[in-house]
Amino acid sequence: MTDGATAPPEVTRFLREHPPFDGLDLGEVERVAASVEVEFHRAGTSIFLEGAEQIEHLRVVRRGAVEIIHGGHVLDLLGEGELFGHAAMLSGLPTGFEARAAEDTLCYRIGSGIARELLSAPAGLRYVARSLAKAEAELYATSPGPPSDPSTQPVGSLIRGTPVVCEPETPIRDAAQMMTAASATSLVVDVGDGTLGILTDRDLRTRVVASGMSFDAPVSAAISAPAFTSRPDRLGGEVLLEMLDRGFRHLPVVSGTGEILGVLEDLDLIAIETRSSFFLRQRIARADSVGELKVAAAELRPSVVDMHEARVNSANIVAIYSVEIDALTRRLLELALATAGEPPAEFAWLALGSVARREAVLSSDVESAIAWFANGSDEEARAYLHRLGQEVVAGLEACGFSPDPNGASASNLPFVRSLQSWQNAGRSWIADPTQDKALVLTSLLVDSRPVWGVHKGTPVADTFRLAPTNPALLRMLARFALSHRPPTGFFRGFVVEHTGEHRGQLDLKLGGIQPIVDLARWAGIAAGVTSGSTAERLRAAGAQGTLPAAEAETLEDALDLIETLRLGHQVEQLRAGVPLDDHVNPATLSSLTRSHLREAFRAVASIQKRVAAELEVRTW
Repeated sequence: MTDGATAPPEVTRFLREHPPFDGLDLGEVERVAASVEVEFHRAGTSIFLEGAEQIEHLRVVRRGAVEIIHGGHVLDLLGEGELFGHAAMLSGLPTGFEARAAEDTLCYRIGSGIARELLSAPAGLRYVARSLAKAEAELYATSPGPPSDPSTQPVGSLIRGTPVVCEPETPIRDAAQMMTAASATSLVVDVGDGTLGILTDRDLRTRVVASGMSFDAPVSAAISAPAFTSRPDRLGGEVLLEMLDRGFRHLPVVSGTGEILGVLEDLDLIAIETRSSFFLRQRIARADSVGELKVAAAELRPSVVDMHEARVNSANIVAIYSVEIDALTRRLLELALATAGEPPAEFAWLALGSVARREAVLSSDVESAIAWFANGSDEEARAYLHRLGQEVVAGLEACGFSPDPNGASASNLPFVRSLQSWQNAGRSWIADPTQDKALVLTSLLVDSRPVWGVHKGTPVADTFRLAPTNPALLRMLARFALSHRPPTGFFRGFVVEHTGEHRGQLDLKLGGIQPIVDLARWAGIAAGVTSGSTAERLRAAGAQGTLPAAEAETLEDALDLIETLRLGHQVEQLRAGVPLDDHVNPATLSSLTRSHLREAFRAVASIQKRVAAELEVRTW
């Protein structure tokens, strides 16, 4: 069959039942179906060999099965409706595996011209990104090395052994004996009303033995309550970040009906590749001076390189790196408070920007603010906290983390305010978004996350939950989200800089990351979601319908692709000892990477265009 031929109904029907064709319009599927060629392969014969060059087709298994083989190991067995050969076809590089018929097999073969169009659509882009990630995971599964990453698994699947549970009135002596008998490092206590407490080995040492507490006292006198718990379906990586952020070592896993399923330790959740990062945070916590922190902080960037070389997912790397910056900030605060004396008011140190979203990369500066809670005079509190902010920001800078060049820093007086002042400012920006810098400041504060002081909720960011009630603010935020455009066009499908030190290069941050972050922030606010990562906001926006679910998914996939490239670029710069930036020369990228990046930019631009068109007619 060739282009222009009639699409056989059977081929069209079959393709529409399988991805990525199920995400295409009927007319597009019929055009693909009309181009299909049918080929047959006897069991045991190679469809193509590992290292084969000039793959001009992608293939779809119509009937039978195809083995994907690398280095003599079977990585996968493909069945009806699954694609193969598309990576080599897109990249123009030799194949990385052999495809062999496991039984008599019928394939649909699609030429490269139509295949490239198919895989450049949002549905095709998602399919390519996921299938390549899956292939890479299976490749590593066949190689000697660490087990599968627990950060990507539900915590319920990581539970080991039966939990040790007792009543609040149980004597500490009996509780300790129960833990010893079970070889457990913790024990869960049901204190009633659905609340759980936890007793750990460390609690026994510090709260019982060191303080001289009687072993006949009830265990409720020594536990931590309420314990931080998790549902069994949450991913290990998400839970680990919360544990690190809150400083917890043990985590009861509880079912939806309240059943205690087990207890996880932080080391159960930390992938082999990230353990050096974990111990680095311990070094930071033990540092007794800014000088010692500088020594520990010097290892933060090399830890990113180690994780990158270990093929840790880029989203996990930037999240872990952000948590390390949090740990450094907290220790600097502890050291500063030790010399400054008791603060005149309770306060929260807020991370802003990429650190707040847990998306910091090697080149990220550190944006921050302080909010204090009414107690004593505002003048006294503000002066004290401003001095504290200056000391901590100076410490961060000494450790290699520059403050925001635009002044969004706790060392600057406008970013040190009472909670009421922050909330009043936020409400003012919501009421009148035309004020000078209202949209920029709204974007900063919506991203805020407490790293010191208050961990229940986000007292400043939550002010913007009122934003969906103001149509004018939503319209302006949507327009603000369109101010950075992906670099589509001109040089091999990209817009590059024409003058200056970055001539001929792409700005991955302003042209790639920023448009997605801004769209996610706007759509998240419209969905009633304030703080959170860009990926979390996109998922919420897709679930609430402020972005079509398919568009939210496309943006998340594009973010992962661009962030991975950006991180890899900066790792190479760090190795080479050159200044870090976000500029890449597209001519230096492989044809496969260039193709994926171009289609990611086009997908983002297409969504921006749709949002811009809707702004002309929508009244919110």
